[in-house]
Amino acid sequence: MGITHVEMIIRIAIGAALGGTIGLERDWHGHQAGLRTHLIVAMASATFMVVSAHFEFFQNYGNAPGIATDPSRIAASVVTGIGFLAGGAILKTGLTVQGLTTAAGLWLVASIGLCAGAGMYPEALASTILGLTALILVRKFERKKDRVMRRKVSLLFADQTEAIPRLFTSLGKGQAVVAEYDFEKGPGDGNARITFEVEFPHVLGTAALITLLESQPGVTGIQIHPFS
Repeated sequence: MGITHVEMIIRIAIGAALGGTIGLERDWHGHQAGLRTHLIVAMASATFMVVSAHFEFFQNYGNAPGIATDPSRIAASVVTGIGFLAGGAILKTGLTVQGLTTAAGLWLVASIGLCAGAGMYPEALASTILGLTALILVRKFERKKDRVMRRKVSLLFADQTEAIPRLFTSLGKGQAVVAEYDFEKGPGDGNARITFEVEFPHVLGTAALITLLESQPGVTGIQIHPFS
C-alpha cells in the first residue's frame, strides 16, 4: 500500500522548509538567489521525488501487460535540470567569477528536496546542517576580502596619451588595485573609454574613489557600478 496524500504533502513541506533555511543564509549575505529561490527549488525537487517514487501506485497500473514504466527518470531529470538553473547564477566579469557558491547552494537544496521527497528525513536534515555549516562557519576560514570594496568603473577621456598611465599610478597611491581593463577608441575619435575593475579599502568609501577619479586630467565622464 502506498503512503497517504498527507504524508506526501508533509514530505514536500519539509523539503521546502529545509531548502528555505539555506536560502535564508544567502539572503543575509545579499545574494540575488535567496530565500524564495532556494525554497522553491527544494519544494519542486521534493515534489518531483514524490511523483517519481509513487507514480506507478497512483496510476493503478498493477501488473497490466504491455505497460513498462521507469519513474526514476523523473528524479534523475532534476539533477540535469538544476544545472541549467544554477548555471544562470554564475557571472564572470573580467577576472572575477561570481555566483559559484549560490549555484552550488541551489544544487544542494535540490538534493535536500529529493531526500525529503523520498522520506529520508534524517539525511535531508543532516545535509541542511552541513550545508549551513559550510556557508556560515567555513567562510570564516576563507580569505574573503570583507574589508575591500569592489567596483566596476568606466571613464571617458578627452586625451588618453598620458592620462591612463597617470590614472593607474594615482589609483596605486590611493591603495586601489586594478584587476584588468578594457580600452575602447573609435577611429579618428579623440575620445577614449576605459573600463576596469578596481578594489580599494572599505574605509575609504566610494566617495573617495570618485574624488580621486575626478581629479585626473582628461577625464570627462565617470560611471561607477557596484558588484551584486
